[in-house]
Amino acid sequence: MVGHHGGRLLDKLVLATVFMACSVGALAELQRLEHPAKADGSLSFLVVGDWGRKGDYNQSHVAFQMGIVAEKLDIDFVVSTGDNFYDDGLTGENDPAFEESFTKIYTSPSLQKQWYNVLGNHDYRGDVLAQLSPALTKRDSRWLCLRSFILDSGHVEFFFVDTSPFVEKYFTEPKDHVYDWRGVLPRKAYVSNLLKEVNLALRHSTAKWKIVVGHHTIKSAGHHGDTEEVKEQLLPILEANGVDLYINGHDHCLEHMTSDDSPIQFLTSGGGSKAWRGDVSWSNPKDIKFFYDGQGFMSAQVTEDKIDIAFYDIFGNLLHKSEVTKASSSVF
Repeated sequence: MVGHHGGRLLDKLVLATVFMACSVGALAELQRLEHPAKADGSLSFLVVGDWGRKGDYNQSHVAFQMGIVAEKLDIDFVVSTGDNFYDDGLTGENDPAFEESFTKIYTSPSLQKQWYNVLGNHDYRGDVLAQLSPALTKRDSRWLCLRSFILDSGHVEFFFVDTSPFVEKYFTEPKDHVYDWRGVLPRKAYVSNLLKEVNLALRHSTAKWKIVVGHHTIKSAGHHGDTEEVKEQLLPILEANGVDLYINGHDHCLEHMTSDDSPIQFLTSGGGSKAWRGDVSWSNPKDIKFFYDGQGFMSAQVTEDKIDIAFYDIFGNLLHKSEVTKASSSVF
């Protein structure tokens, strides 16, 4: 099965791959892509994370319900928050897991739209360059995966950030895991430059809405909790530049968190397959607007004045909805 966006996006993916091959020591602007919004300027998309298990752990059920909601909302694209292939990424460009966990799972006509993917820590345990390769886009033209990039779409700018290199233990305490850090080392230079690039891009953004997507949590009541390195290094940049939403995976649950200390809405959509039932802990319950320790996904509908957020389970039940308004960035 092949989507219908292959030509123009394959060209962009080739350019982005060339960009990523450049030395991390040189500061350069993030690759910028465009996806047109609807004629009225509105935008609809789904978010799913932590999914690639060849249909197991209810991945197929989540995919089925995604198709139903996607048709209802007439989505423009899908965002993946990473950990696209378990347990250890892809073995290469021809790994059958790509079809078994992606092409053959998300088969609904309404999901034959562009997918914008970031890498998760499990993806870094495989052949990272394979996941970033234009060869996968040739196999299924919906696929677009980059380390970090910007997506312009109507009233929104999305800033996709490669968060795995922030986490020190993956380098100092890998345990039995083998990570593919090609293109990342030296780590400190990579992270430093990425932070500068994100800060620069956000500072110069004139978009009505700014949404940042990464794999790792910043604020979470789930199994992993807050990712301290991302919280300490990336969050101040997001707050200083008027980011509205931070969307992540990593914790295998669905969450909507807020904080008295930050105007940002923190949204976790990591319920694409295996979930961690009953694994929740948070010292300040009023921060938790919504928490679901099961599988599911998230939708967002964006207009100039508001973003409507919704979370769904594997039966298609609407679990939580919220409205973020631009005037006050309030949640109702």
